[in-house]
Amino acid sequence: MSNTSTPPPVPPTGPVPVGPPPIGPGSPQDVPPLPGTFPIDPATLPEPIRDELLAPDPVAIDTASDELKDGANRCPKCGATDIRQKPGTDLLICLYCRNEWHGQRVEEAFGFGEGIDQLTGTVIASGAQNIKADASALMTFKCTGCGAEVTVNTENAMTARCHWCRHVFGINEQIANGAVPDAVLPFHIRKDDAVARIRQFVDKRRLFALKEFKEQFTPENVVPVYLPYMIVDANAGADVAGHGEIETRRYTVGNNKNKTTYYDADVYQVERHVDFTVDDLPLESSNERGNLDTRVNTNNIINAILPFDTKNAVKWNASYLSGITSEKRNMDVEQLRPRLEDQLLSIARAQVETTVKRYDRGVRWEQERLDVRGTRWVSMYLPVWLYSYHQPGSNGGMLHYIAVNGRTGETMGSVPVQHWKLLLAAITAGTILEGVALAIIGSQ
Repeated sequence: MSNTSTPPPVPPTGPVPVGPPPIGPGSPQDVPPLPGTFPIDPATLPEPIRDELLAPDPVAIDTASDELKDGANRCPKCGATDIRQKPGTDLLICLYCRNEWHGQRVEEAFGFGEGIDQLTGTVIASGAQNIKADASALMTFKCTGCGAEVTVNTENAMTARCHWCRHVFGINEQIANGAVPDAVLPFHIRKDDAVARIRQFVDKRRLFALKEFKEQFTPENVVPVYLPYMIVDANAGADVAGHGEIETRRYTVGNNKNKTTYYDADVYQVERHVDFTVDDLPLESSNERGNLDTRVNTNNIINAILPFDTKNAVKWNASYLSGITSEKRNMDVEQLRPRLEDQLLSIARAQVETTVKRYDRGVRWEQERLDVRGTRWVSMYLPVWLYSYHQPGSNGGMLHYIAVNGRTGETMGSVPVQHWKLLLAAITAGTILEGVALAIIGSQ
């Protein structure tokens, strides 16, 4: 029996072709990859890329209300669209038949308050989905009542009224995907109450307030606004490590004015692990509000009027926005994720704080690791009363805000002050304290 073998391939001769390979039958693009060469094994990739590849795709929850599919919010009794919120309550009232009803709470409707400790991956409600890049702020609608066309700037309005037949319709499903929130937390604090709270806040600071601010202060100009938030549930764990110190001895070296105090301490390596869940963590989903540039504005005061009772938020209904301005969300889930992780790390540190009290000189955390097992994102409008004042100055000046929580009445703000008055008060207070100290010494 003769042995035969295939001769080795002959290397090609002639010039090497330059440019992209040919496309067509038999070209390299049509040849399956060799086993083991594709797809890439995620285990060989760096950790951040590997985790992103292996992470499950986001799960979407359909929160769109059936009654909003035609772009109108209708009275369940007579079908009219002229609907308003009953002041001071969460009720809606039909201005045609006077029927009153309560919107369904979003947590009860979709079970958002349950199963947080079982969350895995990313769960996104309809209103929290990514906003389409080609969405236009100016949108024109044809009135279903009389056929007239109405143009709405959706940057600051989510409802509109036909100027011919008074038919009221909401933007609802016609607006870009993800721009309509899943839920809204209605106003409870009325305007007269908000005005009184702002006036009281300013009166306590009027002594040092800028003269122009006092002359132009008109709290009646306070306006209601719905601000866009992402409300996040999270199932997470964290590991922190660092060094803690326990003081063992304290002593002073020297005398008179040349004294120096020293201490001895035992230093320990400290490690902690904590598993925790977060229910209804609010994150601003407007880039303008999230940008806390204290050189040009004081919108950081919004954080000072938290929390909101988000458990009472109702399913989205544009009738709650009638006569109230609003801001449209312009940040998606992935843009907000770094801010969420920062907040979760802060919560983790607070959780382990009670376990390190024995280290009387404190613990310096040097290493932190966060494991976010699952999150659930719901888009929500939260109610705020706002008063603003522009203080002229360099670089455009400063825009001061005073805000009132539209549910609890919590009030916080910024009042422009005359610095020479503050300096004078500080000098006066120092002089008085020095005189009191001398009087005490003289009596001894």
